[in-house]
Amino acid sequence: MTSEQPANFNVDFGYTLAMTIMFISDLHLNAAQPEVITQAIQFLRTEARQAEHLYILGDLFEFWIGDDDTDPAYVHIQDELKALTDSGVPCSVMHGNRDFLLGKRFMQRTGCKLIADGTVISLYDEPVLLLHGDTLCTDDRSYQRLRRIVRNPIIQWLFKRLSLARRERIATKIRMGSQRHTQSVAPMIMDVNSHAVAKAFKRYAVNSMIHGHTHRPAIHTHHLSNGVDATRVVLGDWHTQGSVLRWSAYDNYALVSLPRMT
Repeated sequence: MTSEQPANFNVDFGYTLAMTIMFISDLHLNAAQPEVITQAIQFLRTEARQAEHLYILGDLFEFWIGDDDTDPAYVHIQDELKALTDSGVPCSVMHGNRDFLLGKRFMQRTGCKLIADGTVISLYDEPVLLLHGDTLCTDDRSYQRLRRIVRNPIIQWLFKRLSLARRERIATKIRMGSQRHTQSVAPMIMDVNSHAVAKAFKRYAVNSMIHGHTHRPAIHTHHLSNGVDATRVVLGDWHTQGSVLRWSAYDNYALVSLPRMT
């Protein structure tokens, strides 16, 4: 069984941001949406600078075709991430379904650390599972098949050896296919599967989980079979506004929307 709190659940706990770990995902940054890039840069230069640690749980970019991509918008974001980590704020990045080719050169350039999908961290002495979230959407079988293909190391090795222009053409076709798939599939198919969520809580032996991917920000309470209540926080996307989870040193958290300045 699952219960849910509204996505704008927000409490002022009265603690400084310096005692807060922050989580974001699904920014889908690309040159076609400069307003999203502007908001992301503003966040990295202001609120994120006060964080104890920033976690980016996938899909920072709309599509990442390789660390050798010289797109000015992407280069700018890398510079801003480098400025953040140089300021003393650790930043951990997870692969999403759009930017799973982020590699060593990106991490070296930005000072970020790559973490695996399915990482358990100690969040102020509480074990918390971090996921991008797409592995929980098991009802979308066609997507899961595609995921297995594109995550194959051999496929990735071959793809990265194509020219940038050809990779960009392939990425464009994949994006168009993704849009058609989204429009043709029932919304519930693209959400998480409750059994997959329960299995993840059991597999990783945690009672707290944070993920993105579904673009459905909310805080869910799951009543597990062992009688324990578990918490699943779903981060929001940044298409029309910002979204950040702030988790304080006192086990208090707030999933908040960041208004977009016009």
